[in-house]
Amino acid sequence: MPPAGWRFDFAGATPGYTAIRPGIEYDDARGYGVEPGSVPGAQPFYFSADVPEGNVAVTVTLGPGTHTIKAELRRLMLDRVEVPAGQTVTRTFVVNTRTPAIPAANGVSAGAVNLKAPRETVQEAWNWDKRLTLEIHGGVDKVEIRPVQVPTIYLLGDSTVCDQPGEPYASWGQMLTAFFKPGVAIANHGESGETYRDSLQRRRLDKIVSLLRPGDTVLLQFGHNDQKQIKQGTGSIATYRDELRRHVDAVRARGALPVVLSSMERRAFDSNGKVVPSLIDYASTARQSAQELGVPFIDLNATSKVLYEALGVEGSKAAFALPAPDRLDNTHHNNYGAWLLAQAVAAGMRDAKVPAAAELVDGFAFDAAHPLPAARFTVPASPHFTNQRPLGDEANR
Repeated sequence: MPPAGWRFDFAGATPGYTAIRPGIEYDDARGYGVEPGSVPGAQPFYFSADVPEGNVAVTVTLGPGTHTIKAELRRLMLDRVEVPAGQTVTRTFVVNTRTPAIPAANGVSAGAVNLKAPRETVQEAWNWDKRLTLEIHGGVDKVEIRPVQVPTIYLLGDSTVCDQPGEPYASWGQMLTAFFKPGVAIANHGESGETYRDSLQRRRLDKIVSLLRPGDTVLLQFGHNDQKQIKQGTGSIATYRDELRRHVDAVRARGALPVVLSSMERRAFDSNGKVVPSLIDYASTARQSAQELGVPFIDLNATSKVLYEALGVEGSKAAFALPAPDRLDNTHHNNYGAWLLAQAVAAGMRDAKVPAAAELVDGFAFDAAHPLPAARFTVPASPHFTNQRPLGDEANR
């Protein structure tokens, strides 16, 4: 990446910008280009550029039409920006990029995150390589990319938090980015199937701690998989509490703010249309631990019940993934459900007086008892991209 950053022109030949034309595919020597198999003007297309690990500000100039932009693995950055005929609009958002390498910093020993293969090394490789990848719906005239120092909101959690690699699945961590101004970055280190213990053993917490700065925030949401440890005989509420405390202590020791979240409920209703609780013990322990440790708490478990009951027994189906016509996943969400839960998290941050909530977009409002109907949800899906590259040694820089 040039010292001053990248400046790309997709619509003309503006002086000082690098023109991007069909056929300019990404290669390592060039350091930028359209992803192989993707075509500018197609809906969507994928464009990548090498960037240093950390946060980059991306400024896009958009021409007439409707535009949605996602970054890395389907993180929603701009949601249907409407540009009238004969006009252009400029928008800026911040994207966090990372590699598996862990530097020796903040009391953490050097090493690397123990990635899951092939999930993270193939399907989720875009989250761990040296490139920023943009998924562009509707087109773009210009793109400018430059490193930026802003406070970072780190996310640690399971499959209901992580950047899901493909439809029909999505998680609130992928949608949270759309509700914040470019005064903060969001770095999603969640991963499917994980627990507080996995975060420790795979060195995900170490990776975050090595990067933390005073003023950063870490949102912690585990429970779905920790619960399975009881059946397996490998854990308990007591071990969950202890591992949660270890996360809070490590984050707070670096001058950052840990925030504990209870896990959202699964979709299950009784005969009266009320949500049947399945995670109450873990939700209660998360609340108690946050109180004992003196850190902010977001009761996503309670809010999700209000949300699901407002949608109703049948209506709530629209918020959950449907991997097959006859198989509704009552734990994991689709884009609509993830979008609603992301708003619940954002509202929870504001209610808990988390300082980073000052960067919520102007006019942000959310009422779990009156959610936007699914019929009015407009975020486009991300089509499966078959040429997604595997992670190579270059990811460690």
